[in-house]
Amino acid sequence: MKRESNKPGGLVIVDKPAGFTSHDVVAKMRGMARTRRVGHAGTLDPMATGVLVLGLERATKLLGHLALTEKEYVGTIRLGQTTVTDDAEGEITASKAAHGIAREDIDAGVARLSGAIMQVPSKVSAIKINGKRSYSRVRDGEEVEIPARPVTVSSFVVHSAHEAEAEDGTPVTDLLVSVECSSGTYIRALARDLGAGLGVGGHLTALRRTRVGPYKLDRARTLEQLQAAVDDPEGEGLPIMPVGDAAAAAFTRWDVTEAQARLLLNGARIAMPRFEGDGPVATFGPDGTFLALVENQGGKAKSLAVFAI
Repeated sequence: MKRESNKPGGLVIVDKPAGFTSHDVVAKMRGMARTRRVGHAGTLDPMATGVLVLGLERATKLLGHLALTEKEYVGTIRLGQTTVTDDAEGEITASKAAHGIAREDIDAGVARLSGAIMQVPSKVSAIKINGKRSYSRVRDGEEVEIPARPVTVSSFVVHSAHEAEAEDGTPVTDLLVSVECSSGTYIRALARDLGAGLGVGGHLTALRRTRVGPYKLDRARTLEQLQAAVDDPEGEGLPIMPVGDAAAAAFTRWDVTEAQARLLLNGARIAMPRFEGDGPVATFGPDGTFLALVENQGGKAKSLAVFAI
């Protein structure tokens, strides 16, 4: 089994600024960390801010698994206007007065979009249709139909509703909301569907991601703070979360014996206990070394990614 080279790796939790794509942040981090091997666990739209989990070196192998964890957001939904992108970045395609909407109607609409639902992603998204990104097809003038996908909205709460007037004079209602959801859920699609269900249209005007799995905003640093840490000659450099700590925070932990560790790292499928919940399990050796991510396959541990040197 191929082993990783002995390069430092770990996670950096970034508070992404508005106006930056996730790729922009990755490019910045490559310069700060002086490595090309940087990736992210789940894209944030340019308009959105908040938690973006970056992986450096060996930790990039964690990212695909971290991207599947639950996420949490706060945002503002504007009722009364529809846009081509389902958010404030896109051209307004329809407007309808949205004052005087009963709170019980809003709450009923939110309830219909909570739990296990089928959601049609936004047309201007990175979803691939026959090998081509949906947003590219829309830009080229194509009519795009994206099939609905199952997602889970664990919590969708409206904290306040404020009547206002849009720049074009449309009476609108702005909702401050928070959402906890599964990977693959589009918050702007929730805004679109809530507005459509209320008969006035809707789109997302602000979004901030506050959590990705176990990683919250209190661990995140702005690009300016990260650059200052790199530039400080007396500092400790980038605040990198070691890959073992990152795995222990995000996945169920399984401590194995020295004999089990040796077999596991040599590619053997050793007997594995049943743990509560689904998803990868992080295995650690008797000395606390993070060995691998594994999954239970017929009572045996199948390696998903090996991290021990």
